[in-house]
Amino acid sequence: MTKLYAKAKLVENQRIDVDDRRTHAICLDLAPPDGTDMGPSALELCLMSLAGCYATIFVLTAKKMRFSLKNLEVNVNAVKSSEVGTITEAKVDVLADADVPKDRIRRAHELTLKGCPVEILFERAHVKMDYNLRTQASHDA
Repeated sequence: MTKLYAKAKLVENQRIDVDDRRTHAICLDLAPPDGTDMGPSALELCLMSLAGCYATIFVLTAKKMRFSLKNLEVNVNAVKSSEVGTITEAKVDVLADADVPKDRIRRAHELTLKGCPVEILFERAHVKMDYNLRTQASHDA
């Protein structure tokens, strides 16, 4: 079991600094008029975490599958329901470019979905996830 840590400290108004108790910190804030827009909101950071986690796991998966990515872009758009008060659906657009057949990139995507911890959190929270994988491969499968 791995233990992870996070700490939040109010700086002023709605600005909150969060850190991982190692050496990494980020400023969270709200958009005006509630905040000063000095950083993403906690919910935006959650979406950023999804995009970053997916990209990290995809790169590690490609490495295990013995191919390198020439490019990888992950864009997440989400809907926050006013009824529920949080994200209820998210669309993830992935562009992956590698010198391998497209089916290998698709397989890396499938494995990434199974191994991405933040994706698993979103699924367990019953967020409707829609992935759109676009590939730019040099070989066709």
